[in-house]
Amino acid sequence: MAEKNTAGGEEMMESDKSLLSAEMNADMEEVLYEQMLMKAKQEIQSRLPDLQETKQIRPQPGFCIKTRTSKNAKIFINICKSNQIPAPPDLSEQELVSILESDDPSGYRVPMSLGEPHVEVDNSGGGCTAYDIVINSTFFEKIKQNNELFMEFFITVAMEGLENKYEMELSREWRMLKNRKFMGSIFDQNIRTKSKPMIQEMDTKPSQVTPTKPLISEVESSPVKPEYTIVAEPPEGHPSFLVAEISLPKVSSARSLVLDLGEDRIVLVGRPDLYHLDIFIPYNIFQEQSGAQFNKDTKVLTITMPVQPA
Repeated sequence: MAEKNTAGGEEMMESDKSLLSAEMNADMEEVLYEQMLMKAKQEIQSRLPDLQETKQIRPQPGFCIKTRTSKNAKIFINICKSNQIPAPPDLSEQELVSILESDDPSGYRVPMSLGEPHVEVDNSGGGCTAYDIVINSTFFEKIKQNNELFMEFFITVAMEGLENKYEMELSREWRMLKNRKFMGSIFDQNIRTKSKPMIQEMDTKPSQVTPTKPLISEVESSPVKPEYTIVAEPPEGHPSFLVAEISLPKVSSARSLVLDLGEDRIVLVGRPDLYHLDIFIPYNIFQEQSGAQFNKDTKVLTITMPVQPA
């Protein structure tokens, strides 16, 4: 009888050991998962702009133009000026014409700060939307000095910037308001004090970031849609962030990539006419907190996107 009880006790001990082992394995898996998640969060934090790299500016009013969207909604664009915005290269009209007629007119860029939309009421009492765009004060004076070429060029670039950022389509028919310099109120804006590339170029070692170099390549007939994967972390429930990996075997440098992140959209262009990707993502992300790195060896662009809370 005693032997039977002893055997039963051994069976119970073996069962307890098995149960304890399973619990320990589960605890270890949870610890490893937490460590992996913490590491990923630290990588995201390391890509966030330092608060010391931004400063607040108070734009000065310049002039206001009126246009409409493709859905006939009234839009007012307040063109403002500030010495805190970098000036574009100083060009003559002939030099600008040569650039616009070249194969890559995007080589001439106008630094500008695009403000958030704000709802206003126009003179007729109707609702409208206004946007503030801030440019360098010296460049502002140049386009205002009856220089139609620079004015038309800047307005086109400004409208394209608003269209890309806020995913809308603006009419290219516009007029300048004569009796007012701005619509509604002009708000302070935060700008970066240090230029930081949207896409960082990587060698094999992730810790080494190399400077970008101009890309010279042949023009292909039409862009193709690259292969990509998007992984959510954690994989179950509402994720904390998304990681997209896009394979770009024909790209030699991040210099040829143009990446635009919307709240729920990824738009990537590989110039000239190499790749084009335009996809919607199933969650809203923080665009300004997202980061991208292009590995020149693997030809893979990795985009890390923190997800907004549910």
